[in-house]
Amino acid sequence: MFILRIKQVAVLIITLLLLASCGNRNEIKAQDYLGEIYSIALDSIMEKDEALSNEMEFIAIDLKNSDELTGQDKEEITKYFHEKYKVEVMEASYEELKEKGLYNPDTLVLKGVLLKIENVDFVSNATNDFIFEGAKYRAGDGAVGVKGIVYFKNDRWKLKESKETWIS
Repeated sequence: MFILRIKQVAVLIITLLLLASCGNRNEIKAQDYLGEIYSIALDSIMEKDEALSNEMEFIAIDLKNSDELTGQDKEEITKYFHEKYKVEVMEASYEELKEKGLYNPDTLVLKGVLLKIENVDFVSNATNDFIFEGAKYRAGDGAVGVKGIVYFKNDRWKLKESKETWIS
């Protein structure tokens, strides 16, 4: 009887371990999709305050605070924006844009727009939420802050929500 109990417990433990390992195979790792996730998040920022995009010559994306992005992720983001908006796309900070002469000191306006993700938070739950805060900048009196959520559903990353948090 005691040996039968041990066998039952052993079978139960093995079954639980097998179920747990099967469940992990279906788990989505957001790190494997950062190029796509950032593209969705940045595009939601780009779509805010469309007047800032009027006659833009370029889109600059400041990814300096995004250490988790690989070179391939950055290429994917740049390609996405170039194909969608049909303008030059570059990775650059505000200071770098000024150094390149892409800022008009007379009007205090960039010749394009600068997108930046400032804060990110991955929430590992059933939806694998990627919460972000960022901004779109054209001039001191032409900028908008955005907070949003990108999530995984039906085998795709999608924008759940994106709202303006400040405007100048």
